[in-house]
Amino acid sequence: MKKLISVSLVLMAAVSFAFASGNSETKEGKPLNLIVAHNQTSLENPYAFGIIAFKEKVEELSNGQITVTLHHGTLGESESELVEKLQLGAASMVVASPGFMVSIGVPEVDMFSLNYLFDDFDNWAENVDGEFGEAMATLINEKTNNSFKIMSYWSSSVRDYYGKKPIYTPSDLKGISIRTQSSQVQQAFWQACGAIPTSVAWGELYQALQQGVVDAAENDYTNFMLKEHHKTTNGHYISETDHDFTTRLLLMDGNFYDSLTAEQQGWIDEACAYAGKIERDKVFEMYSTSKEKVIADGAEVVEHADMDIDAFKKIAYEIQDEFAQENNMQDYLEMIRNTK
Repeated sequence: MKKLISVSLVLMAAVSFAFASGNSETKEGKPLNLIVAHNQTSLENPYAFGIIAFKEKVEELSNGQITVTLHHGTLGESESELVEKLQLGAASMVVASPGFMVSIGVPEVDMFSLNYLFDDFDNWAENVDGEFGEAMATLINEKTNNSFKIMSYWSSSVRDYYGKKPIYTPSDLKGISIRTQSSQVQQAFWQACGAIPTSVAWGELYQALQQGVVDAAENDYTNFMLKEHHKTTNGHYISETDHDFTTRLLLMDGNFYDSLTAEQQGWIDEACAYAGKIERDKVFEMYSTSKEKVIADGAEVVEHADMDIDAFKKIAYEIQDEFAQENNMQDYLEMIRNTK
């Protein structure tokens, strides 16, 4: 496994070098077109607002010297496809969840997937915009040989359970098949609750819920509302577990970034910061409106205050401690816990 990972990283570095070399003309400040993509097809998704904001801002700042081509799910609805295109130079920046890096030799990144790591949106922002976020960005960049540079931390809101029956405490999940993220720490959490983690592609989840292939899923109000999962037989009941204040990454190939002029880098950095704010604002705005929409559509909600959250947190904290010890991430975990 270590040999395969090493080969993968060498290939990534080689492709990144080729990509940067192929764009060497940017050192002379020639016009530059960036291809920016995310995996969601709806233009109402916060990712769409974010990359549109990036395009508008960077083209304004550069006075048209940088132009941007946007892809809203049209380069692929799978994040792994987008990451591959970034590595091959077919995309300049992509939005992706951090978990894909586990398979290429960065297991530490799964820390972002730990449930109940953050208390609320403010606590999440304080950490990703602070010491913890800076440390993780440096770690990721170094362990991928500059193949992945975090340009901005984005949110995909807070994830909740939804399924064929309501839940109030972990024991209510016994025997429930639930579509989860592929992260090992995520799957360990749901298993510890008594559920059966199941893998279903995002684009196939509506049908899987409707036909009873899975009993439940977990995601944020906006994403499952836009896909109408709450209208399915096994998506009717929502229980506000608030288990994951999510982190998503706006990524660029670090070698390509280094090939740019200082002026181009400055325009891009400023536009990324602006786009990140727009994306987050839209996430927070749509949290409330999406919840109102699913209730209006007839879905039934167990409010967060009515959940036995302490029981869920007890399970999650044990997994956090185990993960930190196994990956030598105790200092990182302490950074976060000190903000609570």
